[in-house]
Amino acid sequence: MTYSLHIRLLPAECWWGGAINSVNPMPYREGAAEDLSDCRGNSAMPLLISNWGRYVWSEEPFKFAISDQKLAVTSIYETGELERGDGHGTLREVYRTVSKAHFPPSGKMPAPLFFTHPQYNTWIEMTYYSTQERVLDYADGILKHGFPPGALMIDTLWHPTYGTWVFDAGRYPDPQAMIRQLHDMGFKVMLWVVPYVTADTLTFRHIRAKGYLFKSPNGEPAILRWWDGYSATLDVTNPEAVAWLHEQLDRLVHEVGVDGFKFDGGQANLYRSIGVPRPHEAMNAWNRVGLRYEFSEYKDSWKSAGWPLAQRIRDRCHVWELHREGLGSLIPMGLAQGLIGYTFNCPDMIGGGEHSDFPADGKWNIDQELFVRYAQASALFPMMQFSAAVWRILNRENVGYCLEAAKLHERMGPEILSLAQESARTGEPIMRHLAYAYPDGGYEWVNDQFLLGDDILVAPVLQKGAARRPIIFPPGTWLGDDGSRVEGPVEVEVPAPLARLPWYRRERD
Repeated sequence: MTYSLHIRLLPAECWWGGAINSVNPMPYREGAAEDLSDCRGNSAMPLLISNWGRYVWSEEPFKFAISDQKLAVTSIYETGELERGDGHGTLREVYRTVSKAHFPPSGKMPAPLFFTHPQYNTWIEMTYYSTQERVLDYADGILKHGFPPGALMIDTLWHPTYGTWVFDAGRYPDPQAMIRQLHDMGFKVMLWVVPYVTADTLTFRHIRAKGYLFKSPNGEPAILRWWDGYSATLDVTNPEAVAWLHEQLDRLVHEVGVDGFKFDGGQANLYRSIGVPRPHEAMNAWNRVGLRYEFSEYKDSWKSAGWPLAQRIRDRCHVWELHREGLGSLIPMGLAQGLIGYTFNCPDMIGGGEHSDFPADGKWNIDQELFVRYAQASALFPMMQFSAAVWRILNRENVGYCLEAAKLHERMGPEILSLAQESARTGEPIMRHLAYAYPDGGYEWVNDQFLLGDDILVAPVLQKGAARRPIIFPPGTWLGDDGSRVEGPVEVEVPAPLARLPWYRRERD
């Protein structure tokens, strides 16, 4: 049994994997270190792969570090045997090898609407103060300003208490009528759900008696501190508890008309904080809950690559910089998602989903240029998601640029959907690193542009005030959105005023 590895790096070898929200930019450099006991509130896999066709895999979390040109990997648990593979050629070839062996595609995919139309979420627009009237006004605003309808997610506190999955009658007096109206407008409706249960409620008393909650060592329900307070936690490793939850959610589907759910929470570090002995298994079990529904979105994921679930990048900030979890972090994280098997990926909400950047008093300090560039950067991800009502906070010109980004995603929807269907069959990423598709180009460090499939090159502007940006073109003839033609391989600085998202299609013979 192998529980630790020391691998000497080969010339120009680069490694990706682990947690997509790593504090270390990928590919990992000298001095990088990561511990997968904490998935950092987002997708993670016990996998490392390199551009030299090598990999490390385990069924359990591990920690790793790079120093003195060596990669050291150590299992966290005694049962976490490490598997090493060599000689698999390119980054693409090693990914295919590991995917086939350890997270083969299911042949299924999330709802096609996720890929063909933008998504909308009430979180930033309403935070904890959503109501039936506000949701309908928001949906009406989407259509009135020309944005295409898509999946509409009603975020937290549509319910009276956590774990009591019925609509709050004070906020939502007639949810069935609301959802019928939203369906008539062309939307599908999703509800936010977490595995947490407010204590001292009828729901808590009912499921405590049935043994559906994680317990502390004294046998009482463990109380978890999470971002919205203190709650008991549903034991999603208990099949009876999951069946109970499915009953609650199925009732919302069949009796109220809901189409699916945004599954939040369930992080390994939170499970660990209440003494769950195998927190990653609980995280994985939480992911399994959503397989029942075509419309399912997750942020926190462990070993669920290849499953037909939408996987969102966790809350980003309303800033530009990568190191501050702003716009610049979207593409590196999206590329990392693809390279660990989370192919049905979605960037965070346009403009950022960190609610502290948008105070409840409505006095938002909006960088309109940043908002537009967020929309453009998201437009050719496999999915894109709005929250803040851009028509309310941006000037008319900038609303128009955001609308153009949404319309571009809609126009490209059939092609993106085709790539998603291909991914469901093959497991290959939809959003690809240049080094994945063009292994001989030396593109391993290019993290500010990406490929949609192999033939669409996307290079959003990520710097404030920039009206031009350099783009690295792989071999081939590339036809630009502006009608320009570029012969690769070459690096070219192109014009990119605020009105433009630079993207190019490789011409096929």
